[in-house]
Amino acid sequence: MGPLSPARTMRLWRPRSLGVALGVFMTIGFGLQFLGGSFQRRLPGLQFRQSWIPSLGPTVKSCLPRQRLVFLKTHKSGSSSVLNLLHRYGDQQGLRFALPAHYQFGYPKLFQASKVKGYHPQSSDTQKPFHILCHHMRFNLKEVLQVMPSDSFFFSIVRDPAALARSAFSYYKSASSAFRKAPSLAAFLSNPRAFYRPGARGNHYARNLLWFDFGLPFPPETKTMRVSPHLPRDPKSLQLHIVPSGASPGTLFRPITTAADSYKQPASLASSDFGPSSFIQWGLAWLDSVFDLVMVAEYFDESLVLLADALCWSLDDVVGFMHNAQAGSEQSILSTANKTVATGEDQQLTKQARAWNNLDWALYIHFNRSLWARIEQYGRSRLQRAVAELRARREALARRCLMGGEALDPKYITDVRLRPFQFGSAKVLGYVLQNGLNQKDQEECERLATPELQYKDKLDAKQFPPVVSLPLKTSKPLTP
Repeated sequence: MGPLSPARTMRLWRPRSLGVALGVFMTIGFGLQFLGGSFQRRLPGLQFRQSWIPSLGPTVKSCLPRQRLVFLKTHKSGSSSVLNLLHRYGDQQGLRFALPAHYQFGYPKLFQASKVKGYHPQSSDTQKPFHILCHHMRFNLKEVLQVMPSDSFFFSIVRDPAALARSAFSYYKSASSAFRKAPSLAAFLSNPRAFYRPGARGNHYARNLLWFDFGLPFPPETKTMRVSPHLPRDPKSLQLHIVPSGASPGTLFRPITTAADSYKQPASLASSDFGPSSFIQWGLAWLDSVFDLVMVAEYFDESLVLLADALCWSLDDVVGFMHNAQAGSEQSILSTANKTVATGEDQQLTKQARAWNNLDWALYIHFNRSLWARIEQYGRSRLQRAVAELRARREALARRCLMGGEALDPKYITDVRLRPFQFGSAKVLGYVLQNGLNQKDQEECERLATPELQYKDKLDAKQFPPVVSLPLKTSKPLTP
């Protein structure tokens, strides 16, 4: 585009346009201050990360396994399953976790380094490095970099906000005042402002939960921003890879192959999809400068293959079982995936959920596109082979380890070490191990089946063993 004409320049800088521009710059300035400008310590200035180059293949070890990791565990996006593989890898490798005192880092408040157990900046203890930071937090880069080195591998996971809304409404209905007041998700999405009050207790679960978890400030013009809640009618104009919106991250245990096997690279978004989106684009560019990889829940297995490659890990390091899944979700996935056309009600809910969670929809579109661009670089055929191998290994582990070969209703799980924490209106599934496992298989299968809370407690006890105080020896009293 050539230089602007004087007339166009004058139009751009009329008082109203000037006010809008000043508002955008003030908001961005606030955002930079809010984030502490700290990403400059990770990458100098606002710039995209270096072009990603796939490894040479499993038979050529041209890299060393990455072991300094920061995983932003987003809510209701399959993140508990990622957490399990990080727990297992760090546990087996003897790595040190940056652990919360309880199970979250002061969420929903922004992450603070002081919330990390054993972090004492003025103590000699700080010379013991942390390798993995991975439990629930609201991302705050400035404080994260107090705990983790700037060259750590930063990654996270996102999910289609239409599917996330369905899961969040069921799981957080008692925690969010907005959800609690609504008789159903359909009623909530048809008129969300009748139930939703910004800042009310738990209402961060009810709107743009991903944006919130990434720690980004909310633009003051959120109410007027428009992000297209639906795909264009012409599929050639935007080829997003989205599993039907009723689906959930259950793809990691019973994968849907019909949608995922096309392996087409999505096109870029038209600017008209965002409208006045300077703030959104800035936020996405900032995330690109910080995160090395953002996985997509609907393509969990594909994301795992890319994660293993980026970390120079083996497929065995990333194979695992689904964790924190709600009962009935898998059945709904399979039934929804087999429908060629979603019902009118499903389509309406999807459209409304994406419109209401407009910032999350922008996040999802952006990272869906970047994932498939990365897949294109990795190679479609190569990815298909790796995904098939990953799924075969998972199925073999399930047959060897699990009673019934799959997740079960918690009423069947009598071992408290394997029974997942129950929260929300739907039952959270878990695992029962096969009888008669030898010691090696028993240990491996337990690691695969252990829920996140119990595994965190296990790691905590390993890193901070209880101090046993021995009774003081008393000298034998003298006889007169």
